[in-house]
Amino acid sequence: MSVWWSWVLTVVGVTGLWFAGRRKAYGWAIGLGAQLLWIVYAVVTRQWGFIASAFIYGAVYARNYATWRREQTKGDE
Repeated sequence: MSVWWSWVLTVVGVTGLWFAGRRKAYGWAIGLGAQLLWIVYAVVTRQWGFIASAFIYGAVYARNYATWRREQTKGDE
């Protein structure tokens, strides 16, 4: 497996965290999308544990987005 995978996964993951931390909705989407890349990486490299971590990280991203969105909605009322 080429070393560029680690750089792509790092850049996408950090980008998602950066935008989510800046309260941009698309940051959460980038983070969720990064989990799809992790699943592909896991399958290609046969490192099955990354699939479990991708689902866990994805669940955390989804939960945090839902919490953030609920707080945004309350603030708009």
